[in-house]
Amino acid sequence: MTTQDRLKELGITLPAAARPVAAFVMTAQTGNLLFVSGHIARKDLKPWVGQLGRNMATAEGKAAAHAVALDLLATLNDALGSLDKVRRIVKALCLVNCTGEFNEQHLVANGCSELLVSVFGERGAHARSAIGVAQLPLGACVEVELIVEV
Repeated sequence: MTTQDRLKELGITLPAAARPVAAFVMTAQTGNLLFVSGHIARKDLKPWVGQLGRNMATAEGKAAAHAVALDLLATLNDALGSLDKVRRIVKALCLVNCTGEFNEQHLVANGCSELLVSVFGERGAHARSAIGVAQLPLGACVEVELIVEV
């Protein structure tokens, strides 16, 4: 089964790939590793703004991380021409805009991680860090970057 078949089976249609809005590229490859720039959560094509522990609950943060994963898949597909070229998701770094008291960053990050495993199976199982931060670009609630073996 191709990755495209798997997306169809899951009922997933990828959004248009994001374009950089500052002085960076969306992906950079060295050898067989592809580094994917951080993608912020978007809702209705705008930054998904909020802070976990202040005006967002864990479940909404998890949904935002899931949305980021869709955008990351779109970027991978755009960069590689096919998601079938992904050999493995190596590492995900999930940054969560949260209060100092919020301690469920790992549960928020699951929104991204679970989707990657659903799409890629064992190739989607990855190392991960989930870190709470005081702020993200444009007030976004979640940002995720990936390292991918191709």
